[in-house]
Amino acid sequence: MKKVITYGTYDLLHYGHIRLLERAKALGDYLIVGVTSDDFDRTRGKINVQQSLTERVQAVRETGIADEIIIEEYEGQKIDDIEKYGIDIFTVGSDWVGKFDYLKDYCEVVYLERTEGVSSSEIREKERKLRLGIYGNVDFIRKYLRESVYVNGLEISGLCADEDEIADDIRKDAVERNVEICSGYTDLLEKSDAVYIVSHPTKHYENVKMALEKGKHVLCEAPVTLSYAEHKELMSLAEEKKVILMEALKTAYSIAYSRLLLLIKTGAIGDVISVDVTCTSLSALTGKNGSLAGVWNSMTAWGPTGILPVLDILGSDYDSVDIVSRFVRDEECFDTFSRLSFRYPKAVATVKLGKGVKSEGDLVVTGTKGYLYVPSPWWKTDYFEIRYENPSNNKRYFYQLDGEGIRYEMVVFTKAVESGRRPSYVKDSVALKIAEIMEDFHNGKNVTELEN
Repeated sequence: MKKVITYGTYDLLHYGHIRLLERAKALGDYLIVGVTSDDFDRTRGKINVQQSLTERVQAVRETGIADEIIIEEYEGQKIDDIEKYGIDIFTVGSDWVGKFDYLKDYCEVVYLERTEGVSSSEIREKERKLRLGIYGNVDFIRKYLRESVYVNGLEISGLCADEDEIADDIRKDAVERNVEICSGYTDLLEKSDAVYIVSHPTKHYENVKMALEKGKHVLCEAPVTLSYAEHKELMSLAEEKKVILMEALKTAYSIAYSRLLLLIKTGAIGDVISVDVTCTSLSALTGKNGSLAGVWNSMTAWGPTGILPVLDILGSDYDSVDIVSRFVRDEECFDTFSRLSFRYPKAVATVKLGKGVKSEGDLVVTGTKGYLYVPSPWWKTDYFEIRYENPSNNKRYFYQLDGEGIRYEMVVFTKAVESGRRPSYVKDSVALKIAEIMEDFHNGKNVTELEN
């Protein structure tokens, strides 16, 4: 019996996929189809896959062509599979010519001509074309414009800065991509289906509310508001208007962060006793004309990121949170450093935030069996370790993170708009609790000031 194996993502299975599978089957007597897992696809840069692994496997199964379906989960698996299943022929589409010649040492390699004019990417482009406007801080505009090219079906409809002028390099990029520089926020909203908001946090509420009232989907840099009541109001408004309101908190959307949460919840380090988080940067503390106008303080710049793992791991029902801050003199609520101390019935947590100060930006989760360690900068999570008393039991976990993770949250956002369902990467309870902490801080509740 001659065995044939082929691999693919098979997202939005179409006629071209089916023809390729039929021709692969015709090469032998028994066809094994490897369907790539979500994680492996993301490590290869395919972050815009629309269907889950289960849906894609089921679609291949329903064709009735495959004799056996396996999951491709790691680099180098093809060689393992060829030897494990006694494969005679490896085959794949002709767009990969030469890529898999190294497999000729293990079996025959056949490149099949693909069906012209049919691709999952083209189907995705036709099915959804989300026009996203970007509004706010020019540095973030630059990053989002750059990262958007990795997301199929997403079209940047316009750019608009809230305070500073659009920089020359951004203008050049915008011209090359035929992206309009809008005259104002209202103009941007009129040209967009959705908007990414990264204005100063004090303006988020009014900016988000205006967009939602016009029926626009919103991706807003966290914190979405500086008030619990305002955040709750915006959530209700989004539900009423049947649009998506989502936090742009990129750490929450990384594979590694999701995996570390899962490992903790499954008891890999036992009961969690403490969570210690540090987020600092030597960012400039002056804005235009040497003032702090428009500059984010430590709490708003780093707070949502630092607080996120505490609430995700220990929950939102803490007993108390106390804040110690160092403020810039004569500037209301502008902290260059803050330490948040959380107390739970059975655990504690510490979050250190700073702008203009620097410390090791790591994350440590202490447990009764061991501890989880994420090295600096932990918020760009692509690697972490679980360490035990006996070092020989330690485990390391690696996950690819492209760019800063911005493209991943953009993909989640576009999928949410398409499906009409708000994702749970940042739980409502967590988002509201972050808003509550921001409100308490800016009202001076449970805040102790350090002397300068």
